Amino acid sequence: MSKIKFGTDGWRAIIAKDFTVENVARVTDGVIAWLKQTKEPHSVVVGHDCRFAGELFAETVAKLLANSGIKVYLAKGYVSTPMISLGTLRKKASLGIIITASHNPPSYNGYKLKGHFGGPLLPEKVQEIEDLIPVKPATDAEKLSLKDLADKKLVEYVDLEGMYCEHVEKSFDLAAIRNSGLKFGYDAMYGAGQNVIRRLLPETTMLHCENNPGFMGQAPEPIHKNLLEFSELIRKSGKIDCGLATDGDADRIGLYDSKGNFIDSHHLILLLIKYLVEQKKYSGKVVTAFSVTPRVKKMCQHFKLEEQVVKIGFKYIAGIMIAEDVLLGGEESGGIAIKGHIPERDGIWMGLTIWEYMAKSGKSLDELIKEVYAITGTFSFERSDLHLTEEVKNKIVENCSKSAYSAFGNYKVQRLETIDGWKYFFSDSEWLMIRASGTEPVLRTYAEAATREEAFAILKAAEQTLLS
Repeated sequence: MSKIKFGTDGWRAIIAKDFTVENVARVTDGVIAWLKQTKEPHSVVVGHDCRFAGELFAETVAKLLANSGIKVYLAKGYVSTPMISLGTLRKKASLGIIITASHNPPSYNGYKLKGHFGGPLLPEKVQEIEDLIPVKPATDAEKLSLKDLADKKLVEYVDLEGMYCEHVEKSFDLAAIRNSGLKFGYDAMYGAGQNVIRRLLPETTMLHCENNPGFMGQAPEPIHKNLLEFSELIRKSGKIDCGLATDGDADRIGLYDSKGNFIDSHHLILLLIKYLVEQKKYSGKVVTAFSVTPRVKKMCQHFKLEEQVVKIGFKYIAGIMIAEDVLLGGEESGGIAIKGHIPERDGIWMGLTIWEYMAKSGKSLDELIKEVYAITGTFSFERSDLHLTEEVKNKIVENCSKSAYSAFGNYKVQRLETIDGWKYFFSDSEWLMIRASGTEPVLRTYAEAATREEAFAILKAAEQTLLS
């Protein structure tokens, strides 16, 4: 049997190839061994998203845990990752497990671990579990009866979607959103968030809010190239003030303005900071991943907030959120968490926060972004993934490590930051970042400038320099 490795956010593999009942059982055996290192009674919240065979895999996990004497709270139907995290916190469980491959292509499924605090299990704990995964499962899950285990009170069914919606009702001024006269759109990308918006804001224009485990053949990642149908729907409608999209397990956000223009995570993070400080009167540290715009620093200086930049991966942000007073933690890829909720990315929660901001201020998204620009200056961010051979990718990485690049075309490097990858600053408002993927032959390049055209020009100059 192959060794099972957890990546930046869980273990993911292709269904029926490596993601099998047997391998899911092996991982669960590792979880059981890890929990049983301490003698206190343990409980685990278990669920699955909309992916193929999610129920089968989640029930496999539940049966093995319960059979070992660990109490299981099993979610009814499909749920989002934030629902599992919230449920883990509310049920005072030792751990949360969700069967999901998040935004990966439909052929994948995965296994995510959540800490008792309601966020991603910290990296060192995940490693401890990984080290305990056996070569073969100890028990044949097929021979276990879920009904018998439920009769023995070792498995208890829980309504995590209801718990989540109740939490939303108590945390947001939904009446202000409903009565604002604003029209909203929501693209669930066939993912696990599809029932929540329908339940809370039924007047919303819905797209891809039905069960389709194949996601129509597309990876459910909320980036513009995957959301063209939604963008066009907003543009043609002329009546939708803001559009929200979430990924397969609803922890990442994509957002659109009334013209169908994609609003990236950098702008979202700045909008959220401004709303939380000015309107909600919140305070706390702002923690962002290395690939997020440095304009966050300007916003933090404006509001006298402490700011910290960390490596890419939400686990690094979550670790700080559970230890310190954090206002917001955010990534370039659409994963954002804020005070007043759990230390977990949550696409729906972020979307509702923006909608509440619009409703309470009486301003359009464009007007709110202009207010952000008054503090940070205007900017545009673009990203390009270069698909290269491993040899070429590694050569470029080596060059970056040796500080071989002093300019990219006409763009002269003034300073360099290397927290996670290489960030070349050409001025305070123009930069290029280069970071290699650890899992595929891809080199990610990111650029920021005053306009979209200038950002693309930087990316083009970078590609020419790197590949010359």
